[in-house]
Amino acid sequence: MKKLLLYIPLFVLLCSLTNPPIDFYQAQLRFPRVREALKSKGKVVDEMLASKGVNTSNFDLFFRVFKKEQKFEVWAKNKQEGKFQLIKVYDFCSSTGVLGPKRRSGDRQTPEGFYTIDAFNPTSNYYLSFRVGYPNASDKKLADWLNPGDNIFVHGSCITIGCIPVGDENIKELYLLAARAKSGEQEIPIHIFPNKMTDENYSALKSEYASNATLLEFWSWLKPGYDAFENGNIVPTVTVDDAGKYIVK
Repeated sequence: MKKLLLYIPLFVLLCSLTNPPIDFYQAQLRFPRVREALKSKGKVVDEMLASKGVNTSNFDLFFRVFKKEQKFEVWAKNKQEGKFQLIKVYDFCSSTGVLGPKRRSGDRQTPEGFYTIDAFNPTSNYYLSFRVGYPNASDKKLADWLNPGDNIFVHGSCITIGCIPVGDENIKELYLLAARAKSGEQEIPIHIFPNKMTDENYSALKSEYASNATLLEFWSWLKPGYDAFENGNIVPTVTVDDAGKYIVK
């Protein structure tokens, strides 16, 4: 029995040395749609990154979303660098709801705020998809506490009730980018804004929604996060206070 007990750990150790754990991206390639995405879009993705001097297999990713303009920005950088570069801008192919945050299940709203990508679905009903981490700490304070909603995805197809659809061809590129970044052990940030919050556009929001003090206060929390990235192409650190307010550092 003692000999058997000694033998088992040694066998496990040898197996771990000869069969290292598969990384996230390689694991995703087990799925047919991801393999098809690589076949049809892998070269496109490599060229997008390489054209900006970004390592095609070891990089950080950042997404910015603008609801009014219906634009999805992709930014990337080499691991050792501080500043992100704009890689590509995608269009939504459908949208629902109005400007403003998501506050309950069934409101057809796309969230607004500071999130990370927290799940991938290579067998999605909408071809491929990855999930926005809604509700976050702020939403849990401010949304309907019984049923705030969940499962907000960036996905293929052009159907939505609050998600961000970009079409099947575009999600192939985005999914490959996100899966590779995830393999680099990055927590991928995604910031979602009502519009491009330039000073001019923000003034227009304040004028148009002057009667909605709650909404204007919420947007005043988002504006510093937009400005911080615009000023340096560095993703800011964002925390949430006890009242659910975003604090940008």
